[in-house]
Amino acid sequence: MDTARLQQAAKDHLWMHFTQHSRYAEADVPIIVRGEGAYIWDAEGRRYLDGLAGLFVNQLGHGRADLAEAAAAQARELAFHPLWSYAHPRAIELAERLAHHAPGSLNRVFFTSGGGEAVESAWKLAKNYFKLVGKPMKHKVISRAVAYHGTPHGALSITGLPSLKQQFEPLVPSTFRVPNTNAYRASEITHGLHDGSDAEAFGRWAADQIEVAIENEGPESVAAVFLEPVQNAGGCFPPPPGYFARVREICDRHDVLLVSDEVICAYGRLGEMFGATRFGYEPDIITSAKGLTSGYAPMGAMIASDRLMEPFLAAGEMFAHGYTFGGHPVAAAIAMANLDAFENEGVLAHVRETAPAFRATLERLLDLPMVGDVRGDGFFYGIELVKDKATRETLTDEEGERVLHGFLSKELYAAGLYCRADDRGDPVIQLSPPLIVGQAEFDEMERILRDVITRAYALL
Repeated sequence: MDTARLQQAAKDHLWMHFTQHSRYAEADVPIIVRGEGAYIWDAEGRRYLDGLAGLFVNQLGHGRADLAEAAAAQARELAFHPLWSYAHPRAIELAERLAHHAPGSLNRVFFTSGGGEAVESAWKLAKNYFKLVGKPMKHKVISRAVAYHGTPHGALSITGLPSLKQQFEPLVPSTFRVPNTNAYRASEITHGLHDGSDAEAFGRWAADQIEVAIENEGPESVAAVFLEPVQNAGGCFPPPPGYFARVREICDRHDVLLVSDEVICAYGRLGEMFGATRFGYEPDIITSAKGLTSGYAPMGAMIASDRLMEPFLAAGEMFAHGYTFGGHPVAAAIAMANLDAFENEGVLAHVRETAPAFRATLERLLDLPMVGDVRGDGFFYGIELVKDKATRETLTDEEGERVLHGFLSKELYAAGLYCRADDRGDPVIQLSPPLIVGQAEFDEMERILRDVITRAYALL
């Protein structure tokens, strides 16, 4: 199709995800046709810096011949076979490799097609496990306010964003929310008990709220706590010092599983293969996807501890759960090639070495009156936008729609930066570039952001 036909067909037939289609009644749908390295091109030939790695996905950048060739070679050898009582070499090899990288005793890998399925699998495993070990009442889940964990009904129930849930209710019952670790809003979160200046004290308070929730519901009924290493929704909330050590202690005391939801944070995003390693804790389950294949094929993985597998090894037992495309041979071959590149090209070391420069470059924006906070870790950052830096007053709903969505999103893209302007929680701009970028790309992001945010502030 030529560009005009693509536009019309997109408007007539394509149902885009998380998209207000009314916005394209008079405007063109952005159509991305090509990518190379850290850049993408649209149907009109315009180039953009991919400041979001697609959607926290494309770790190694676009146009990788090695990943494409791995896919083609595997498709010629064995294009598909399910893991339903059978196995194939690529899934076996990848499972062993992920188990090697995962912390502690997380040695059992259950493959899915994506992140939401991995989260769904983790909750089902938690409930099934506790039934098998004689604790059938343990089924409830605790997660954090404003956290996003996926779109399937179970994962959406765990999600802490009412605006994404209400239209699909009733959802799966038995999920409960606790405060998140947004230190910039600590005073509001703690009702004045902490202002965020003592990060360790704030982290201790936030972790303790998990224990309060467990005790309120009854430890005999709580199965799992789902936490991201760095919370995505709301704009990249890193954990305060000591937070995860305290959470691990609480979960152990009450026999509650700690699920590290690393759909975004795994595979190098924070400079380690897994976010749990970055922050020094051992969960019972890791959920992952996105960067596992750098987006060259859909794939996810739930990685569980030996303890959780043990009751399923008894005669007659099985985890009655699975996905047709879980562990797909072509996706697994790509994941293996992706991990080869991580090792051969020193990707993790590159992120660790350059992450301080990325932070420092973004923190230059703090001199702008509209930039209230810059936060995150590794190659995963959020920039919170405010009306008033002194009072931390946020944008109204009208200003968010007019300035954040109506102006900032469009102008950042027009200026050559693909990123995310989001108001799930407070208004933020999120940046999560491919792990191959360096100072030149950091500077390019800062320059574009500075110009567009300056112009946006004039509209308030």
